[in-house]
Amino acid sequence: MNHFKTLALLSILSAVLISIGYMIGGNTGIFFGVVIAAVTNLGSWFYSDKIALAAHKAQPVSKEEAPELYAMVEKLAEKADMPVPGVYILPTQSANAFATGRDPEHAAVAVTQGIMKMLPADELEGVIAHELSHIMNRDTLTQAVAATIAGAIGFLAQMLQYSMWFGGMGGSRDDNNGPNPIALMATLFLAPMAATVIQLGISRTREFAADAGAAKLTGNPRALANALKRLDASARQMPMAGNPAYEPLMIMHAVPKQMFSGLFSTHPATDKRVERLLELEKEVATA
Repeated sequence: MNHFKTLALLSILSAVLISIGYMIGGNTGIFFGVVIAAVTNLGSWFYSDKIALAAHKAQPVSKEEAPELYAMVEKLAEKADMPVPGVYILPTQSANAFATGRDPEHAAVAVTQGIMKMLPADELEGVIAHELSHIMNRDTLTQAVAATIAGAIGFLAQMLQYSMWFGGMGGSRDDNNGPNPIALMATLFLAPMAATVIQLGISRTREFAADAGAAKLTGNPRALANALKRLDASARQMPMAGNPAYEPLMIMHAVPKQMFSGLFSTHPATDKRVERLLELEKEVATA
């Protein structure tokens, strides 16, 4: 179901992109916007691991430097039948973790000093399993595709704005009457917002999928549920500083956004995630 939702949201993003591109310049407008956005976003995706790790000043650690953490990552990676990712520690007392990399062969798992101190071993194992699930599901690729399409929508909306300012829209289409001004204004303001909402919806869907993957990998859904509750409480007391652009990577909001609608949230509500994990626990017990 989560994969179906992701595909549906990506399809809607694509439809919005096609519509705004056609308004601007027919097939040429669509192609031009996609090419520009794809070059930028796919370049970022290719170097996503290096960029994200550098942004958080993550330090690589060896088996000798962090034996317990490294052993935990190795055990879970072996159980998941995937290459052992690079292991990094972020020098902050805020409790969080993330995975990055374009595929399982070029991946990394990073945890903060704070999360290692705060969580007991079984809960930390659940967090790491969640991040490995992101890698196995290639969620970094999914997010890169979503970012590419959303970026193209934003770029084409900007082109539309410039065209309206300079009065160039009248001849951009084969239609002698030109585009509908009301449709143009609606596209200008609503399309980028819709793209953002859909992109964040994809992020939330992938979090549910990674939670389920972690529960399956460890066989202990309650441990991850308990970890999420601790992390949510910790984020309210000690928010994690950093570029908000990387917040979708984190297992938990860097800063809880209580004043904003769930539509603009990068993560599902913690209580909903916990509820689903406890339902999985019942299913495991029944099986």
